[in-house]
Amino acid sequence: MTGKTHRFCIGWFTLTTSLLVGTVQSDQPPNFLIILADDCTHSDLPIYGGQNARTPNLDAFAKQSLVFQRAYVSEAMCQPCRSELYSGQHPVRNGAAWNHSGSRPQTTSLPHHLKPLGYRVGLAGKTHIRPAPAFPFESVAGFDANCVRNPTRQHSTNSIREFMTRDRQQPFCLVVALVEPHVPWVMGDASQYPEAQLKLPPYLADTQVTRNAFSRYLAEITYMDRQVGEILEVLAATQQADRTVVLFSSEQGAQFPGCKWTNWDCGLHTALVVRWPGKIPAGKRTDAIVQYADIAPTLVELAGGNVADHPYDGTSFAKTLTAPERSHRRFAYGVHNNVPEGPAYPIRTVTNGTYRYIRNLLPEEIYIEKHLMGMKGDGQLNNPYWATWMFHSERDPQTEKLVKRYMKRPPEALYHTASDPYELKNLVDDPNHAAVLAELRRELDRWMQDQGDPGAAMDRKQVLEAARKGKHPF
Repeated sequence: MTGKTHRFCIGWFTLTTSLLVGTVQSDQPPNFLIILADDCTHSDLPIYGGQNARTPNLDAFAKQSLVFQRAYVSEAMCQPCRSELYSGQHPVRNGAAWNHSGSRPQTTSLPHHLKPLGYRVGLAGKTHIRPAPAFPFESVAGFDANCVRNPTRQHSTNSIREFMTRDRQQPFCLVVALVEPHVPWVMGDASQYPEAQLKLPPYLADTQVTRNAFSRYLAEITYMDRQVGEILEVLAATQQADRTVVLFSSEQGAQFPGCKWTNWDCGLHTALVVRWPGKIPAGKRTDAIVQYADIAPTLVELAGGNVADHPYDGTSFAKTLTAPERSHRRFAYGVHNNVPEGPAYPIRTVTNGTYRYIRNLLPEEIYIEKHLMGMKGDGQLNNPYWATWMFHSERDPQTEKLVKRYMKRPPEALYHTASDPYELKNLVDDPNHAAVLAELRRELDRWMQDQGDPGAAMDRKQVLEAARKGKHPF
């Protein structure tokens, strides 16, 4: 064999091997990296029109990704929405329909669904899910699991790097659940958000104490954004970014009146931004309606599994990822059971992405939420700004409206969320919207029946069971 022929054979072999390796790599199922914020109202993020927070890492990430403009959790509480995300089932179905409750023992989740497909499935940071057999994630160190620690523990990316690179031949699914911007708002630099310069959203009463709290909350959003950047840098350094589907979500709304612990849009609407280089079009937006329950079946489909093997409430939106113009579901649903955050106050809702219908099942009651109005163990107010709302309402009609909106609610409400994103104008008695009201009423009835949801009776049962065990539920 001549030298020229030898070099040709080596070159042909190298090219062929490279093509084969490339084919194998392209056929490999993708990795999954899910980054969760904690209690972050989606509309406070600049990528969703937020006018205050600075999030350079998320802004850059969104330009590489598909941004979902109509993504929702089913319950604006930490444990119910995370149980939904990991199990693919709505709160009443999986059993975690109250905060600090637990899913049914027979519930299965991402570790059960992805491990048989060859995945390592890990969770770093906040857990807030139980029982353990229903959510058997590998525990990954490096990020604080305590969302109320003051201050948050210093984080490290060493363990997530080890998890990502432990076996490059085995795909991974890693959740990094951050604890910002959950209260207490103590991380980040609030001086970067001068209180007098803030543009408060209209569902917040404009008091000095509120401005101070909102400034500290915005600082935590920026702190959270910096962690997102660090996590994405680790992924890039492992040289696996091109074969990794990255999802960022903001969880439910922040701990302000009208967000967390409500069924208004600011509570249930979540950020969802998805990147997969070369597969998902970059810098695009979609109006497809999706819920947290849809994420697990989507990952299973992308991993090559059979979605029908699992008892999902959600459905895969994998096709929407590559074709953003495709619709997904017609409706998204929500539930609120106030126990143990206060006296029973059950709420149900449905949205078609344009209108939201809310049904308050005990409208004769006053809505009370302990974190807003109650005291901490040291005798200090959890949220001192609420007292200023009450005081300010005496002389300011707009603040009075906000206080009454929060505490005393009608049996039904209909909002044109597309033009009224903070849902301040109830259209339930407007005859021009009678047709959509009737449609959403029927759809909510259908969903509650499908879920086996008895409504107010479920909350009352929870209170009675807690009392029987000698544990006051709130």
